[in-house]
Amino acid sequence: MVVLVVDGYNIIGDWEELKRLKEKDIGQARDRLIELMAEYQAYSGNRIILVFDAYYVRGMESKLKQHKVEVIYTKEKETADECIERLVKKVKNIKTQVYVATSDYAEQRTIFGQGALRKSARELQIEMDNIEREIEANVEVHKNNRPQSKIALNEEILEKFEKWRRGDI
Repeated sequence: MVVLVVDGYNIIGDWEELKRLKEKDIGQARDRLIELMAEYQAYSGNRIILVFDAYYVRGMESKLKQHKVEVIYTKEKETADECIERLVKKVKNIKTQVYVATSDYAEQRTIFGQGALRKSARELQIEMDNIEREIEANVEVHKNNRPQSKIALNEEILEKFEKWRRGDI
């Protein structure tokens, strides 16, 4: 099993689209990152844990699930880095490979020491771009592959059937 733990505000501060959203409304940037991670989760099948520290969201620690993405808001005095380190210790085992998406060098060194691997914000962005291209290519292939009839019919009859199907007759 593969688990990707994402340092939410670190990614928001690095990706251009999210930086622009953050300037207007941090909530929109968070929501967009959750959407993007949901797409990543759906495509990869990996478990995704998205961590936001309490710097921007005051209150008690909360955990919720949105679109199969686990979203954690840390306790008020806890940083995302502390929460991520705790999660890596909890989740990492022989059957589970943990990746942490962050460009924070100090955090990368710490999680290496715990046996997790890192993905920089840039690497995750490239991976997301590749996934989007693959999805678009798959959609195009499915659009262009018209289902073949088991009975050989000429174009005139096929057009008539298509009109019936659409209710145009």
